[in-house]
Amino acid sequence: MTLREILKEGVSVLQSAGIAEYELDAWLLLSYVTGVSRAYYYAHMDEPVPDAKREEYEKCIRLRSEHVPVQHITHQAFFMGYEFYVDENVLIPRQDTEILAERCLAVLKGKKNPRILDMCTGSGCILTSLLLEIPGAEGTGADISEGALRVAEKNAERLGTIGRSRFIKSNLFSASFFDKINRHSAAKYDILVSNPPYIRTGVIDTLSQEVRDHDPRTALDGGEDGLYFYRQIINEAPRYLVPGGNLLFEIGFDQAQEVGDLLRGAGYTDVRITRDLSGLCRTAEAHI
Repeated sequence: MTLREILKEGVSVLQSAGIAEYELDAWLLLSYVTGVSRAYYYAHMDEPVPDAKREEYEKCIRLRSEHVPVQHITHQAFFMGYEFYVDENVLIPRQDTEILAERCLAVLKGKKNPRILDMCTGSGCILTSLLLEIPGAEGTGADISEGALRVAEKNAERLGTIGRSRFIKSNLFSASFFDKINRHSAAKYDILVSNPPYIRTGVIDTLSQEVRDHDPRTALDGGEDGLYFYRQIINEAPRYLVPGGNLLFEIGFDQAQEVGDLLRGAGYTDVRITRDLSGLCRTAEAHI
């Protein structure tokens, strides 16, 4: 079979399975398996595909037809222009979250050798991207999931930030590591950034099959009202931030008022909400 023939077959299978972006996903998987670019494909679409590559492509298409996310099949996801390894242990980095990373960069602009705490780090994409963008920075990523921490460490090693980052298993601030930070002012952080679980428990089963069946539920479930992790982090963060330090969150599109009220109620100042290009609320930030 040729490149054109297996791509056509892949498109057909994914369309029949109800995959929304069936043409794009079929192409992404073909490019992943064969390594061909769009330009190469259009110049060589009648080139035969080796049987081993065809079988690998058919396997990938079968997985995608079962609503396994493309990124879990290829183990590739892009964030802030960097390629990250992902698997079933972590949320797939999303473009929406880049707004949070960009706000962190704006807050840290001009700060010399800042220290960053990434709570609920997952794949480590936020922390690692910030360290790549700020060469003098160092940071800590914390997560309750050992699987997620393995992914985060792998990404830090692959992208060259492992010497400036550490990853801690912790249920929020429960690890003994944070007791030491609390006791030593010189070890505190300039910024705490978090994309915490914020989906209401009762809503999770209504999400797309790709999300509800393949993203780790612990990375989605924000409790009955979706605000559990915001409350905990807001209440405890001042112990681990330098005076005037910053707290930044990703938030659900309908959570700006509630998270803003939590920040103001806990004594934070300069509460700011940032919207995306569609006008949806994406981040909340404040000073202690």
